[in-house]
Amino acid sequence: MNYQRGILANVPSVACYLTFQQYDPSQVKACLQQLSAMVDGEQIVLGLGKSLLLQLDLAHPHLPNFPAYTSAGINIPSTPADVWLWVRGSERGELLLLSQQLIKTLEAAFHCTQIVDAFCHLGGRDLTGYEDGTENPHDEAAIAAAFVADENPALEGGSVVAVQQWLHHMPSFNRMSNEQQDNAIGRRKDDNEELDDAPESAHVKRTAQESFSPEAFVLRRSMPWSSGVDGGLMFVAFGHSSQAFAAQLRRMVGLEDGIQDALFQFTRPITGAYFWCPPVKDGRVFLNFLE
Repeated sequence: MNYQRGILANVPSVACYLTFQQYDPSQVKACLQQLSAMVDGEQIVLGLGKSLLLQLDLAHPHLPNFPAYTSAGINIPSTPADVWLWVRGSERGELLLLSQQLIKTLEAAFHCTQIVDAFCHLGGRDLTGYEDGTENPHDEAAIAAAFVADENPALEGGSVVAVQQWLHHMPSFNRMSNEQQDNAIGRRKDDNEELDDAPESAHVKRTAQESFSPEAFVLRRSMPWSSGVDGGLMFVAFGHSSQAFAAQLRRMVGLEDGIQDALFQFTRPITGAYFWCPPVKDGRVFLNFLE
């Protein structure tokens, strides 16, 4: 399967997320052609937004608008964009220089609207200290969850990614007792064991992938981020469609049963978007309008 291999690889030591909006349609194809020569799908993972896909008539699976919800004390924003790049590496200076090169490559048609620096924390933990992605599928199950299986070469091996930047309010989290923190997550921080008696609002119960019908498995590749003294989690979830993520988000907000995810006690999303991550062909990302 010709997927972008960075999606299936382990989370890197450091990363950078670049988001772009177009401003000159006449230069879009030329810029994307130059970008496609740089994107190997491993160090650089590429996602394209719905508006751009429709504009260029690029093959993609059904990609709905990202859901925006307003509930009691909760606002889930929808912030669509045209191009999303997940730049992966092991050294911050290397990523800075590569990010500058990518921005330069796209500057004739796209404006870079957001740059988020991310990193691996304590071997794969969120800034709260809890392990992230414990329930991720593995091996063949991960491939089945994350990638499109289709005979069309423009679709086979592609992936739909949901991206949300969550801003943690650490003073609120730190005011919680250890027991309250564990109950909010549904796991013990010290050994990552799931709590048998966790409340229904616990995050692990709200998002238990096998509890949905159909089951809602995604491949999470989230990373902590920071800017000055602010920080949180760049939630990144890959799927063969948007269905699994959308189902989990609805339950977190409480649209199913009125029970809101306890995460909202100390964190909130400030962005939200879907992107189509095209497959790779002959060592470069496959944009069929370029063929």
